[in-house]
Amino acid sequence: MEIKYPLAKETINDEDVNALCDWLKSYPRLTKGELTLQVEKDWSEYIGTEYAVFNNSGSSANLLMVAAAVQCGLIPNKKIVVPSVGWVTTISPAIQLGLEPIMCGAAPDTFGMDLDQLEEICEKERPDAVIFVQVLGVPHHKDRLLELKEKYGFVLLEDACAALGARYSDGTMVGTVGDMSSFSFYFGHQLSTIEGGMVNVNDKKLYDMLLMLRSHGWAKDLDKETYNQMMQDYGIEDFHSPFTFFIPGYNLRSTDLQAFLGIRQVKKAAWASNNRNKNHQLYAEKLTGYVEFQDWGDDFPVSISFGALAESTEHRKEIVTRLVNNGIETRIYSAGNLGRHPFWTDLYDEFEDEQSDKIHSRGFFVPNYPELTEEEIDFICKVIKDEV
Repeated sequence: MEIKYPLAKETINDEDVNALCDWLKSYPRLTKGELTLQVEKDWSEYIGTEYAVFNNSGSSANLLMVAAAVQCGLIPNKKIVVPSVGWVTTISPAIQLGLEPIMCGAAPDTFGMDLDQLEEICEKERPDAVIFVQVLGVPHHKDRLLELKEKYGFVLLEDACAALGARYSDGTMVGTVGDMSSFSFYFGHQLSTIEGGMVNVNDKKLYDMLLMLRSHGWAKDLDKETYNQMMQDYGIEDFHSPFTFFIPGYNLRSTDLQAFLGIRQVKKAAWASNNRNKNHQLYAEKLTGYVEFQDWGDDFPVSISFGALAESTEHRKEIVTRLVNNGIETRIYSAGNLGRHPFWTDLYDEFEDEQSDKIHSRGFFVPNYPELTEEEIDFICKVIKDEV
């Protein structure tokens, strides 16, 4: 069956492509350069943080966040709480870096981390870090999260990869809740640089560590004062200084080609988020009483797809069949319960959690992109409800 209604559409349009081609004809620097600095500045201003670090994917952004926290000595007991609902690369950096991940279940309202469970884990395990997901662009409980952070003293990492442009009812942007936050500019997300990611942060020490981790562990990207002080502290002579490695870093840089696209994409952020929010609200209005979905109260969700839970696994099969037969692309809800995937069960006990398992066995996605019309959403909802 031909796909008439894809889950996602490219946010890079003909104007962007033409501008990119004109820029390429000037034979500019393509690797990380001045445009990377510009897109970082634009993005940090949009989100409302002091700094932003552009990199090659949202997954790399998560790796950088966890690695920076480790390098800065913020997780000395190695215990980090991870979510059952999200994406594998929210969790995998903890495993790769030798930490002790403790899985926490999903809340029945936002589908984000169950904060009652989190408090129980904190009482028992005293973790030094928590990484939570802003699931499908629905803002998670900011005030309670910050209360728990204050009470238990953990570093808070915010995976906002699928939540670009979402905000709380008080105007707080998603991506400003954690000590560091990650974003993704993958195709199909709210904005795209083809591949790309960003880490937002306010703390200068963490920012400097992120810069070094992103680029091999050298200090080239640091401000001049910090750079010169490090060379003096370690007694590095000028000739060696550009290629001196201070920490075991990575190469997670993006390019100025992607930064060129990113600068143009940031200008579309309000348009993209407003339209996606409008579509999200329309789905909720039309599907209330037939399927379950997240509750966002007075907050402003910005989803990459609209996610819903059928009444049962069999009911989901029926809905999916109708969607596919009508050319409407669909898939499972995110990755379901990550605690039931082999990457987890090969190392730890299989994770059982009522809400996570409901999402795993009954969840599905339907399209949401800025160009989707109310008439198209109405048709998709009628297909879901077997009214076509």
